[in-house]
Amino acid sequence: MGNSSYADAAAFRAAAATGQVGVDPDAAQGVLNKIRTGKDEVEALLANAGALATQPRLGANPVGNAIAAKFSERADGGGDSYAQALQNLYTQYEQAEQAILTAMSRYHEIDEAGADPFRGQA
Repeated sequence: MGNSSYADAAAFRAAAATGQVGVDPDAAQGVLNKIRTGKDEVEALLANAGALATQPRLGANPVGNAIAAKFSERADGGGDSYAQALQNLYTQYEQAEQAILTAMSRYHEIDEAGADPFRGQA
């Protein structure tokens, strides 16, 4: 599921970079603001994710120690951890932001190219 949205954002960014898509800057500003708000919120969560890695106190026995270590690793470790999921989401927000910015910058260029064949026709 996460890979699909990452691929979608990357594809949109690539299409914008090659001039296949442009977005009216005025119309896209609201979307860009929402993307940036989400990105800021994920960044704040990432900054505090390390606090989740504190091992819970589950008792001084082998099972409690093993579960506590596993909990700590999953919260702040690699792979399927909470921190890694947040980092993936942050990267997707960055991709989407860059795609929107690129599409916004291409809008006038694409609009002018579309109007060129009609110049001097009247």
